[in-house]
Amino acid sequence: MKQFTPFLLALLLPLFAMAQTQTIRGTVIDADSQFPLPGVSVVVLGVQPTLGAVTDMDGNFRLSGVPVGRQNLQVQYIGYKSQTLSNIVVTAGKEVILNVQLVESVEMLDEVVVTAENEKDRPVNELAKVSARTFSLEEVTRFSGGRNDVARLAANFAGVNTADDSRNDIVVRGNSPTGLLWRVEGLPMPTTNHFATFGTTGGPVSALNTNLLKTSDFMTGAFPAEYGNASAAVFDVKFRNGNTEKFEFTGQASAFSGLEAMAEGPINRKNGSSFLVSYRYGIASLAATGTSATPYYQDLSFKLNLGRSPLGLIEIFGMGGRNSIDFLGDEIQEDDLFADPFSDSYFKGRLGMIGLNHTVRFSEKAYLKTTIGATAVASTFEQDNLMRDSATDATLSKYRATEAEDVETRYTFGTQYNKKYSARFNLRAGVLAEVYNINSQVKDRDRRADIPDNDGDGIPDYFIPVRDVNRTSLLSQAYAQGEYKFSDALSWTFGLHGQHLELTNDAVVEPRTGLSYELNKKNRISFAYGLHAQLVPLPILTYRQEVAQGVFETTNDALKFTKSHHFVLGYDWKFAPSWRLKSEVYYQHLFDIPVDQFASSYSSLNEGSAFVYTERGSLVNEGNGSNYGLELTLEKFFSQGYYMLATASLYDSKYTGSDGIERQTAFNNQFVFNVLAGKEWNLSERMALTFDTRFVTSGGRPFTPIDLEATRQNGGREVLIEDQAFSQRLDDYMRLDLKFGFRLNAGKVSHQFFVDLQNVTNRQNVFTERYNPVTDQIDPVYQIGFFPDFMYRIQF
Repeated sequence: MKQFTPFLLALLLPLFAMAQTQTIRGTVIDADSQFPLPGVSVVVLGVQPTLGAVTDMDGNFRLSGVPVGRQNLQVQYIGYKSQTLSNIVVTAGKEVILNVQLVESVEMLDEVVVTAENEKDRPVNELAKVSARTFSLEEVTRFSGGRNDVARLAANFAGVNTADDSRNDIVVRGNSPTGLLWRVEGLPMPTTNHFATFGTTGGPVSALNTNLLKTSDFMTGAFPAEYGNASAAVFDVKFRNGNTEKFEFTGQASAFSGLEAMAEGPINRKNGSSFLVSYRYGIASLAATGTSATPYYQDLSFKLNLGRSPLGLIEIFGMGGRNSIDFLGDEIQEDDLFADPFSDSYFKGRLGMIGLNHTVRFSEKAYLKTTIGATAVASTFEQDNLMRDSATDATLSKYRATEAEDVETRYTFGTQYNKKYSARFNLRAGVLAEVYNINSQVKDRDRRADIPDNDGDGIPDYFIPVRDVNRTSLLSQAYAQGEYKFSDALSWTFGLHGQHLELTNDAVVEPRTGLSYELNKKNRISFAYGLHAQLVPLPILTYRQEVAQGVFETTNDALKFTKSHHFVLGYDWKFAPSWRLKSEVYYQHLFDIPVDQFASSYSSLNEGSAFVYTERGSLVNEGNGSNYGLELTLEKFFSQGYYMLATASLYDSKYTGSDGIERQTAFNNQFVFNVLAGKEWNLSERMALTFDTRFVTSGGRPFTPIDLEATRQNGGREVLIEDQAFSQRLDDYMRLDLKFGFRLNAGKVSHQFFVDLQNVTNRQNVFTERYNPVTDQIDPVYQIGFFPDFMYRIQF
């Protein structure tokens, strides 16, 4: 061994001694017309000798020999606002490929307009004037506590609350997570998560592979006219293209997201075509999902860029996943977040997406982008109730209590025309058609106390058909939105969005507008208004109600769109280089909300906080609600080796049911505070140490108290005190995460490792209160305690 060590060092030392460089390349395009810009200057700042390049006729540039580490680029072009790209992470194992969008100046068309301010706070979609920001792969992997999940990344932004360690539901400004729109490569998706159930948008594990994502947008209110069928927020996710010049490989292992292998490279170097494909397998025994049961999940994602041709640019993309978990009552613990010690439950899920984007240019000013595709989310659930001996607690027998099979398939066609008429005016218009096919069968004999047991065997005699539907309906959407720039400082957007649902024959027209004014290079104010309409969640629309003895009918399928007015006023202050302070105040009025016909506290605004929906029929669109609040963001973008992000959200979320009483919603946590910070130490040009931390606290979630005596008389099935809906509140949520990492470039291989100590203080945050048949009391159930996550990534 002593003789071998010097020999090994002799082999390794040259790898660490050689200068480490990499290539940065990409394309520069006009932000409005998406047309490539030739002759653009791209320079690496702070590098000697100077490294620079000029884009060719196709807008492409290449910078070779760029030192590894964090680099800053400045992009300049005559007549356009220059842009500084800060802290680009350059590693030895992978080329950096950028897509830069420049905005044409309306005031100084014959000279270079130098605006070196950092633009990382602005969304990719220029039409979003308020409540929007970008997110990138680097941020997803950098922030502590994120579990490689873009949904959990969003929890760090102002206005977002996800005080739930077990799921990634996104609660925005007091809205239900069902108000979120997931859009992947232009295709609307019901959910992007493993273990998701019919009608929900979140889940315990994300199926979106962050290594495939490019910089995308997250919007929390008053979003542009091209986005419809959403009332709370929009996650507009895009896949990046694979490397068009060389083959690259990534391997990754994580305690939460699992094992991963990814490959990318050129298909045909002459036309710039490429492939990108990734497969992940969940390490079930290590997943912190809030249960002692073992989850299994895997997913595959890909994107094929077929390059430019006389027919235009064609891209094919897709993702698919499978998951399953068995909750066995004799094996689980009493504090399990999802399972019941008195039943065996079996869940299987699948999700998939396949699509094609086709972009054709008519001129330097206009293009047409068409998207076609299909998405599907399917799940099966079976529950067997256990009959136990009251003295020994031994299982004597079991009977089938619930069977559910839900399949939601959407076939989507969308086309968008974009024309830049001048530097001042740009118009975007399009249509989107979604054909919904809903095939859902749910039968149950466990949740209804009035099902007779005539033979006295302790088993209800028959099943209730909760849902039994197989039908197709068309949701049609159309929109147009323009932007007029009075000057480089003042711009105005205006547009309309309309949609029609064939199932209910309901239609709505939604006006949208936004205004942005830069008082100077450091101060900007903005305002936006929008009317937003959304389908009633499908589990509510398809619910079957017993209208007579043994007669069941779908009584909610005439419900109209729910609607909401959004008003947002924002102020941005860039008071120092790389620093900004952002504040927004907002008001949201929700109306046409489904409620009971008779006086009750029920409102569909509270749905979406659990895996299943409340079973209510004969609902009417007569409820309303309101959300208003203040959001503050203090952010230092990564520079000088560190970053900081602090957000504060103060809000109130109320609703009124058919009883006319105003109550707080299930999502009215009232406050959320986040503080994130990180530091990076460069040990050499090849090695860096990182430290990141996150502290979050929020108000406790409101809940409806359980009637203990009525629950006991109901055989242990919980009975809520509905006239006291959401009158009580769980304890405040609090969590501290610490993350330690190491980055190494050796030869042409890059390594990244981190360990993320989540809930490092092991705080016992309350998940819910539920009836415990063992103690015969209402007991708290606690969330996940201390959990160490880790990740190792290798790229070459």
